[in-house]
Amino acid sequence: MLHHIELWVPDMGRAARSWGWLLERLGYTPYQDWPDGRSWRLGETYIVFERSPALTADRHERLRPGLNHLAFHVRGRAELDALVAEAPEHGWTLLFPDRHPHAGGPDHYAAYLEDEDGFEAELVAGREGAPDAGAGG
Repeated sequence: MLHHIELWVPDMGRAARSWGWLLERLGYTPYQDWPDGRSWRLGETYIVFERSPALTADRHERLRPGLNHLAFHVRGRAELDALVAEAPEHGWTLLFPDRHPHAGGPDHYAAYLEDEDGFEAELVAGREGAPDAGAGG
């Protein structure tokens, strides 16, 4: 089981606004909070966002070696569609809008969102009634 993920961000306020909204909508709850960081938890796994003084850049580049994106389960298509509609209010931009919601292929109902700092979140809709249709995370 995954213990935690830590992402270094250039602006803690932006990260809290975009990621905090998304994670809480997916069922995560606030876990830790300190001047340069915050985390959200679901079960035993938590995700940390920190503004480290050791940062060497002011934007994440998902096309370079390293983290490309985090992918989350969403209960179904209606929930995914609602999240996509609300996302711009929280600093997210829909990637691949010309192929949405099937940018991952004809049988993959998903949204690819990018925050203002270049981090990507993939939201994957489970089939209603299917075993993978549980809450986010």
